[in-house]
Amino acid sequence: MNLRQLHYFRTLAKLEHYTQAAAELGISQPSLSHAISELEKDLNTYLFEKQGRNVKLTKYGRFFLPYVTNSLAELERGEEQLRKLTSATGGVVDLAFIYTLGAHFVPTLIREFAKIEPDITFSLQQGTTNNLIQGLKEEKYDIALCSMVTDTTDVEFIPIVEEELVVIVPLDHPLAHKSTINLKDTQDYPFISFSASSGVRPLIDSLFREVNITPNIKFEVEEDSALAGLVAANQGIAVIPRISTLTHYPVAILTITEPAHQRFIYITTLKNHYLPPAVKAFQDFAISYARKHYLEQNHRL
Repeated sequence: MNLRQLHYFRTLAKLEHYTQAAAELGISQPSLSHAISELEKDLNTYLFEKQGRNVKLTKYGRFFLPYVTNSLAELERGEEQLRKLTSATGGVVDLAFIYTLGAHFVPTLIREFAKIEPDITFSLQQGTTNNLIQGLKEEKYDIALCSMVTDTTDVEFIPIVEEELVVIVPLDHPLAHKSTINLKDTQDYPFISFSASSGVRPLIDSLFREVNITPNIKFEVEEDSALAGLVAANQGIAVIPRISTLTHYPVAILTITEPAHQRFIYITTLKNHYLPPAVKAFQDFAISYARKHYLEQNHRL
């Protein structure tokens, strides 16, 4: 039994006439008769019986028809949805990104992309870098925007934007009057830190090692708004990417002058993995747009 035979069976059951069914299917009547005969052999029962020049379904054919109709309809719906997903002018991009990109960068990217590809839609997910990379490997996402992970070989990382790190402190903190800071000058104060699964945590840890500091970490959080909120609540100070939403919190923002550092955001996909046209179009656009508006002009988030 195969899909071709089931398709022929459904058409013959509808028209109840071999000649008409063969014409609608675009095949010869003997080919249709042979296919139905083979199907009946496979099922070990008769599905049709003659009625003059026509045929009609047997009791067993009537029993079988709803299963065939529903199965073929479901497959046709699946084919239709698959074609939409892989369409060159439509489709869906499963995009994941780290929390710091959610307020400005990703919305801007999607808005500008929609100007040239209005029929492509997005499914969006946020998380930490490690979680996003794992989801990428499990094919939950087509593309992830996140930090670099050095111990993976099956993911391609392409830098698209630089994200500056700063120190934030409560407005009434002893360091709040500063505009710049050497990270070494923070050693006497408790810290709010990103969790170990955060992509930026290894870089922050390396900066502390450069100035021979072991920070007194009071809290660990996953996303930037919680971190900024805790600092604003006078629970500690923090090193955080300079994101646009920081201006909405009652915190002082201090530029780190020492140690020098660079922090990049990467667009990531699985290596040697098929990308549908919609996904490839967005990947190419994101790389071009981000490099033009951020990297090439040395603008940061």
